[in-house]
Amino acid sequence: MHEQLITLIREAGEIMKSARDIERGIEVKEGDANFVTEYDSAVQKFLFEKLALLYPEAAFVGEEDSADDIARLTSGKAFVIDPIDGTTNFIKHFGHSCISVALCENGETVLGIVYNPYTDEMYCAEAGKGAWLLCGGKRRTLQVSRQPLENGLSLIGTSPYYTQLHDRTFSVMRTLFEHSLDIRRCGSAALDLCMIADGRAEVYFEAILSPWDYAAGMLIVREAGGIVTQPDGTPLQMDRKCGILAGNPAAYEAAKLLLA
Repeated sequence: MHEQLITLIREAGEIMKSARDIERGIEVKEGDANFVTEYDSAVQKFLFEKLALLYPEAAFVGEEDSADDIARLTSGKAFVIDPIDGTTNFIKHFGHSCISVALCENGETVLGIVYNPYTDEMYCAEAGKGAWLLCGGKRRTLQVSRQPLENGLSLIGTSPYYTQLHDRTFSVMRTLFEHSLDIRRCGSAALDLCMIADGRAEVYFEAILSPWDYAAGMLIVREAGGIVTQPDGTPLQMDRKCGILAGNPAAYEAAKLLLA
């Protein structure tokens, strides 16, 4: 079943890579710089239809659905899907966007897959069974970095849709910049979490995200030995939007103290 799921996600990635004239099909959603393209909708529709055949007992929640559907993630079996995480990157042909798919059971993520079709990197995790990267026909176990915050990179999401959070975000950015080697802003929450899981960066902060942004990446980080919570250390909630702090254990604890 998992192999079939991976195959479907790769096929969905081909929809992204085949995109042409993206700018012609852009719609603006609520909030600043919050876009959806015809390809977001096409990828989500494809995954919903194909996954329903594999998992007929599951519910489906996607970014392009009503927010009211989030409550379905806390009971029974449900997929939560971000068809294109990093939509602005996608529109601008930046080559750093992904498909994020998580399977939840009673509010807990049990399977997470994040796929960047431009690099053919597929990050996977299964609860209690570890995390791994599939790329170029090879499989490699994921493990967070052991570097402390002062020797690490800090990743930041700027939550551009929420202008009321900009001051908080850039205050945190300065704090982390002053206590780490440097800052990176890449434009995809799901891929930022995978960078933590793969030890390419040490800590990641964003003031607010939706469950489809973090459901898969959260599990990938945890199964790679990292920590993911809200910035104050409380657990993430699958039925609401949350701020997020993730990192390897040492960097996470240092960042949490700095941001308290």
